[in-house]
Amino acid sequence: MAVVIYGSELSRRLKEEMKEEIAGYLSKGMRAPRLGVILVGDNPASVSYVRGKKKAAEAVGISLKLNHMPEDTSQDELEQAITELNDDPEIDGILIQLPLPKGHGLDETKAIQLVDPGKDVDGLHPVNVGLLHSGLDGFVPCTPIGIMQILQEMGCDPDGKTAVVVGRSKLVGAPVARLLQNANATVTVCHSHTKDLKATCRNADILVAAIGRPKYFTADYIKEGAYVVDVGVNRLEDGHLCGDVDFEAAQNIAGAITPVPKGVGPMTICSLLSNTLKAYRRKL
Repeated sequence: MAVVIYGSELSRRLKEEMKEEIAGYLSKGMRAPRLGVILVGDNPASVSYVRGKKKAAEAVGISLKLNHMPEDTSQDELEQAITELNDDPEIDGILIQLPLPKGHGLDETKAIQLVDPGKDVDGLHPVNVGLLHSGLDGFVPCTPIGIMQILQEMGCDPDGKTAVVVGRSKLVGAPVARLLQNANATVTVCHSHTKDLKATCRNADILVAAIGRPKYFTADYIKEGAYVVDVGVNRLEDGHLCGDVDFEAAQNIAGAITPVPKGVGPMTICSLLSNTLKAYRRKL
């Protein structure tokens, strides 16, 4: 039976450490770290995510400046808002809540490229992507950071292990594959064109599932004793959430596994706060 690693518990401990560190800065008369967030439109999921980020930030002592812009915001207006955050010396991190609304000509790529790389706490700016792929210190997307911390919590040292990442997105698959390579794992990145996915996954000491298909990875995809990190969040017809991994079946084979919910998700916001604190420290 696999050990179940709850990201919710790990994030709680890490946030407590951040809270103590920030309290120390405040006790010396220093200002609090500050995160600038741009939210365009009223997409319910995006509004909910930002609300959660604000609550989590304030709980550890990070202040959050929210610029909630209307649905019909123009590209010029968006770029002006980003430039203002870039130029504000008291803003340590900048987050553009994605996705941006469709149908109004907003260029997501251009917006991301305008963010000051030193404030890019989402880790999406090409400079930070380049630093990651060069093995240098920059900002890394939040979910991959959380995944690596979860593996550490599992007692998993990737060095010399075979890792399979299923999914190649810019936010999760590609950066976590690079982090695993930087940690000396032998990494295979799988996607919709991969032949015999099951056989590839069954060879993995570390399996990271991130394709958005409910309970897709059944027991016969899992190597005995594997470390399984389930990034998927899928809502079933009955309203319950589940991951990309068939948790009940995989739990009998894996050595350690994350659940959904309370697995990777809480670590994503935790890593956003950690990146913001990292940006703040760089100014000390």
